[in-house]
Amino acid sequence: MEGLVNTVNNIIWSPALVFLCLAAGLFYSILTRFAQLRHFREMVRLLFRPNPSKKGISSFQALSVTLSGRVGAGNIAGVAAAIGFGGPGAVFWMWVVAFLGASTAFAESTLGQVYKEEQNGQYRGGPAYYFEKALGQKWLGILFALSAVLACGIFLPGVQANVVGNAVTQVFGEGDLVATAFGDVGMHKLISLAVILVVLGFIIFGGIKRIANFTQIVVPFMALAYIIMAMLIVFLNLDKVPGVLSLIVSDAFTAKAGFGAAIGWGVKRGIYSNEAGQGTGPHASSAAEVNHPAQQGLVQAFSVYIDTLFVCTATALMILITQQYNVQTEDFDMLANTGVMIVQNVPPSTEVASSAFTQLALSSVFGHMGQVFVGLALFFFAFTTILAYYYIAETNVAYLTRFLNKKYTILFYVKLVIMAMVAYGTVNQAGYIWDMGDIGVGLMAWINILGIIAIFFVAKPAIMCLRDYEDQKKAGGPVRFDPVKLGIKNAPFWEKRLAKQLAEDAKNAKE
Repeated sequence: MEGLVNTVNNIIWSPALVFLCLAAGLFYSILTRFAQLRHFREMVRLLFRPNPSKKGISSFQALSVTLSGRVGAGNIAGVAAAIGFGGPGAVFWMWVVAFLGASTAFAESTLGQVYKEEQNGQYRGGPAYYFEKALGQKWLGILFALSAVLACGIFLPGVQANVVGNAVTQVFGEGDLVATAFGDVGMHKLISLAVILVVLGFIIFGGIKRIANFTQIVVPFMALAYIIMAMLIVFLNLDKVPGVLSLIVSDAFTAKAGFGAAIGWGVKRGIYSNEAGQGTGPHASSAAEVNHPAQQGLVQAFSVYIDTLFVCTATALMILITQQYNVQTEDFDMLANTGVMIVQNVPPSTEVASSAFTQLALSSVFGHMGQVFVGLALFFFAFTTILAYYYIAETNVAYLTRFLNKKYTILFYVKLVIMAMVAYGTVNQAGYIWDMGDIGVGLMAWINILGIIAIFFVAKPAIMCLRDYEDQKKAGGPVRFDPVKLGIKNAPFWEKRLAKQLAEDAKNAKE
């Protein structure tokens, strides 16, 4: 099983996908004239607009749901793995993919808004919807929907749950061992699993509103607390910061940790963490209530900054400042202590693809409290990420079953499958859990990135939306979206909305 997973992972995450992720980000950065820089202030302003809608969620709630998917194990364990396999230079390439990826996130989330639908009192949208409507290729929409259900329903939840289980063990130890079908599992890990499943079941059976209400409280609080802890370490070691930043940049272009390894792991973990181009962000973006599609596109571009430039950088600085990391080649065997260890600061048996480096960094400054804090942060980050994965799977099931009467029965089984994969990921000890997650990320990224590039050459809707929004803002508003005026077809949601707004204007004018 592990050999098969590794083989498939290596095929999907070939250098071609790494290049495609970077090229797509640069492509849309140039087309939008680097909107991720020009509209930074507007991104922040749009975050806190109120939402009176009963059918949609606010931009801030959509951001929280998206961040719940982005701020997860990738920010804590994923950054550690990038450093452990790619060296400190991998952090630089995470920054690059975040900066360029912000424009990709803008494009895909704007498309999600343009082509969204209203189904059973909720807004639905995502790559499957815009592939069908913008390209007229329903088969491509079905292909993405199937890959998203497979990735977010089966492959990815286990990664988050596995990291939580390992973090609990790192803090509290194994506890009494219990014999299971997956081998002996510590009691503490089983208790954490029980808590996750109970709370997860309560929330996912409550729909997007309950998910949004939960994540808008938990995600900002935990992200802020985590960044504060990291900044305390940085503040206490200000004299080391210039050297660490210099190390990150210089190591990104040397053969010390392998030039290809630094780029490959930086991009892979960067995409896994911020999800720009992966096609996951547009699902929550489409559920937001906004006046113009470009508004939510800008908000989602900002979410990439929060995820990678803030949270991931916080993790990297903690690890590198405290020097609680190793750099090894992928063929290094921790158990046999064989293979090449390029840099060794901690015992070679320390698990690279886990939160161990981060926990060691915090505990070196704050003692046992640091380990406990990382365990708690991982629990909430990973838990909210699982919620986001469920919502993405639900949206794509809704797409696939739009014309079926048994869609709710199918969704019930999807919920059970996700809970089963959470249980499997928590108790499983195999390292290929992360590789399974990478397969899921890679599948969606290949389809989505190629798709949004194809959409540009067919219709250019995301770029037209940005220019239209900029023109209306410059003219002083009011901001409205008219897809027919822009030549954008198959956007009935916005056509009906504009007609309703014009009718209300005419009524008010008569009064």
